[in-house]
Amino acid sequence: MVGPGPSGMAPLENANPLIYRRSGERPVTAREEDDELPDSIDDREIFDISPPAFLNPAHLIRSINDPEHPLTLEELNVVEQVRVKVNDAESTVAVEFTPTIPHCSMATLIGLSIKVKLIRSLPDRFKLDVHITPGTHVSEHAVNKQLADKERVAAALENSHLLEVVNQCLSARS
Repeated sequence: MVGPGPSGMAPLENANPLIYRRSGERPVTAREEDDELPDSIDDREIFDISPPAFLNPAHLIRSINDPEHPLTLEELNVVEQVRVKVNDAESTVAVEFTPTIPHCSMATLIGLSIKVKLIRSLPDRFKLDVHITPGTHVSEHAVNKQLADKERVAAALENSHLLEVVNQCLSARS
């Protein structure tokens, strides 16, 4: 039998997940460093670590910690750049995430962590859509409905224990 996960919650559901190589860092271009030029937000800037000046690199989704493993969501292939869609002109960001197993009980927590990271990192003008990659989770419809409901997200973040777990997912590991 598998013991409790690092968060002290339920036993690990996926005790031996596949670990993927982190993608390389994108070099910062001269255009991106030029403060005189407008800098729009793109898919890679949401996923990666070379954002415009107003985005904190530590607040982007590739570095979110998994709630059960000492790994990032990128290392578990839960988030991938190809599943991030940004339309800066229309102020929309959509992120699909793929739980490591089809019955992952942490899917809502992972989605909530992604959503909170984006809420804290992006300007208020952005409309966010965080959802499970279609066909990858047995409860994808219910999880997606929870993540799309602003009142439920706000209520979840009023729960001090849940907020502490989300903040652990978002904090830098030492």
